[in-house]
Amino acid sequence: MKLSVVIPVYNSETTIESLVVRLQKELEDISFEIVMISDGSSDGSNKICTRLSTQFSNVRFIALRRNYGEFNAVMCGLNWAQGEFCVMIDDDFQNPPDEIIKLVKLAEDGDYDVVYSYYLKKEHAVYRNLGSRLVNWITSYSLKKPKNLYLSSFKLIRKEVVEEIIKYKGPYPYIDGLIFRITKNIGTVEVVHQKREEGTSNYTWRKLISLFLNILFCYSSLPIRLFMPIGLGLFGLGFFFLLFLSGQWIIGPDPKGWQVVTAAVLFIGGIQCTLLSVLGEYIGKSFMAQSGQPQYVIKYNSENIL
Repeated sequence: MKLSVVIPVYNSETTIESLVVRLQKELEDISFEIVMISDGSSDGSNKICTRLSTQFSNVRFIALRRNYGEFNAVMCGLNWAQGEFCVMIDDDFQNPPDEIIKLVKLAEDGDYDVVYSYYLKKEHAVYRNLGSRLVNWITSYSLKKPKNLYLSSFKLIRKEVVEEIIKYKGPYPYIDGLIFRITKNIGTVEVVHQKREEGTSNYTWRKLISLFLNILFCYSSLPIRLFMPIGLGLFGLGFFFLLFLSGQWIIGPDPKGWQVVTAAVLFIGGIQCTLLSVLGEYIGKSFMAQSGQPQYVIKYNSENIL
């Protein structure tokens, strides 16, 4: 099979059927499959996806028991995908299905392991664009990502890389982080970005912050490494502050006791609180990773139905 189109589905009853029908038309010249994963949808998405899986022989559907998050749903889809190339596409039509051909062609012509799409103009909300910039900044430093590479959710991954990605079994998958652990052979191609046809983005501030923390603490040692310059800086500041207070004590007037105590408490307390928060994040993530928490749990799939 040439291509697997992986679609994470969440409350998309108004768009998912049109998307599948459009994909059947746009990709009719190549052998492909569609793998839909319902990430705990609470509307009629599951019924529509079930019907589509019986209507089209190249459509498969997996329903998860609850909402695990987009990356977990995509990981589930990658485990089911069988194509030579896997393309991830959102269920909201912001990425036109006909643009998939561009990613496949570039991957073949350039022999790339991964192809990311990028947009000249993004049709996301302002807060979503700000969140994307924040994620782009942290990944550039923590994952050694080229600064001009936009980590779009609309991307293509070669099967050999997919097989390495799905070896990760932890509860906090970050697809882009796993990609950069495996390969640097990455291409980019410009695509059209459209406004959502229905509804609003499922990415809230809470989810963007969760993604930021996931990247920072699960795929990077940057926070721990930052403690060396911060610690040295605070040590130097404290040292010179003590020298200043000592000189004031010799020359006069004598420093007040509450000034010394307050400064010491602020410096030491700030270091302790920051250190404890960072260690707490790492210990918490490590505990959850070792606790056996699953990436996802399948409720049923189209093969069970058939």
